[in-house]
Amino acid sequence: MLNILITGCAGFIGSHLTERLLKEGHTVFGVDNLLTGRRENIKRLEKIAATTKAEFLFLEYNIQNESIEKLLSEKCDDLDQIYHLACPASPKDFSTLGVEILEVCAKGTMNMLKLARLKKARFLFTSTSEVYGDPLKTPQTEYCLGNVNVLGPRSCYDEGKRFAESYTVHFATKYNIDFRIARVFNTYGPRMRRDDGRVIPNFIEQLRNGAPITIYGEGDQTRSFCYVDDMVDGLIALMSYEKLHENIREEDPVKRVFNLGNPQEIKIVELAKLLAKIMGEELHLAVLPLPKDDPKRRCPQITKATEAFGFEPKVPLKEGLKRTLEGLDEI
Repeated sequence: MLNILITGCAGFIGSHLTERLLKEGHTVFGVDNLLTGRRENIKRLEKIAATTKAEFLFLEYNIQNESIEKLLSEKCDDLDQIYHLACPASPKDFSTLGVEILEVCAKGTMNMLKLARLKKARFLFTSTSEVYGDPLKTPQTEYCLGNVNVLGPRSCYDEGKRFAESYTVHFATKYNIDFRIARVFNTYGPRMRRDDGRVIPNFIEQLRNGAPITIYGEGDQTRSFCYVDDMVDGLIALMSYEKLHENIREEDPVKRVFNLGNPQEIKIVELAKLLAKIMGEELHLAVLPLPKDDPKRRCPQITKATEAFGFEPKVPLKEGLKRTLEGLDEI
């Protein structure tokens, strides 16, 4: 069994990942400052640890703090792996938490890499499909350079993650840290916050309240939605993947970057229709102008991950949406 540290353990994907690793019997050190993470998720994880007799230690820390490396080093004697997930990710947070997003991507990533170096731990950084911006080519491969407005309303997240990727590559190469980067595409499932601000919980709440569903533009922009269990499968498989070059300095760093997501595209207006049908609600649309820099298409090319470690999403969108409806705000 492994000793694993997860930043952002109280968040949506982080709590699912922590739960899976605890059920596998690993010792997990969960770190979160609860800025957007939920304390209810921590309570759930503590119950799971007690039931499975796995060891879970929750540390309510801000990983941007300069003292965090020393604190975590003292709390976590041995570390085999570090999953760095911490970062507010909802578009509604970009206007209010822009500074915090940039700081966790910069200072937080720096501190976690220093810890990985100290403990000789394998390091996985969860980046985002947002590094591609409004893509010029679909589907997006790991070699796409991106089309990002560096000063736009989404730039705190886009540029924060792009910086963190660059810092990870340079720091890990300099100190020969075994790293890998996951570019996470739209993920959904139980435990998303009702007020998350992302499209699926937004649509669900609007339908539940009998309100018109908000569509931007014609609603013909596309997204690709990956169920959270499939995403957790991908993250664990990527962390466990052994066939990477031992000498990091001699390897193209993009070989350590993998898209994780579901390659099945759907138009946003079709998503609204599907959810209304599943929920048995009448569909009314409220059409608004497209937000600035909102990507027109978003679809991952996952061939690299499929060929390397067998990543292939299994949960169909309709089934995943039903499970999400049952477990939204699950405690």
